[in-house]
Amino acid sequence: MTTLTVSTSIDRETAQLIGDGLNAYNYETAGPHNEQDLWIVARDEDGSLAGGLKGSSEYSWLFVEWLWISSKHRNRGLGAQLLGKAEEVARQRGCVGVHLDSYTFQAPEFYKRLGYEEFGRIDDYPAGHSRVWLKKRL
Repeated sequence: MTTLTVSTSIDRETAQLIGDGLNAYNYETAGPHNEQDLWIVARDEDGSLAGGLKGSSEYSWLFVEWLWISSKHRNRGLGAQLLGKAEEVARQRGCVGVHLDSYTFQAPEFYKRLGYEEFGRIDDYPAGHSRVWLKKRL
């Protein structure tokens, strides 16, 4: 009989075994994923943080996990510069596109203005808002 355990955390060895098992299956089925992290950081002249982007590329797509601009620098084009640099790096890595998600209270319209198209949505996530998935082919 199989036992199911529910927890909010597990030991590193178990997490490693699960991750390695999934990665092995994916590799056998779809080939190497060629995962590579990406960080792009924007700083002021004085070195203070103005914004940043965190992403990773795998299977010929770049996923943008975070894009943040300090309130002092919003609406000045820095977000477009960060995303443009990420797209440039994605092209250099041989990616065919970029995908990301955004809540409706964040910036989906910003991404759409930059050529991203919505391909998925969950309404009331969180209540009164939606989570939106967007992509752009390079």
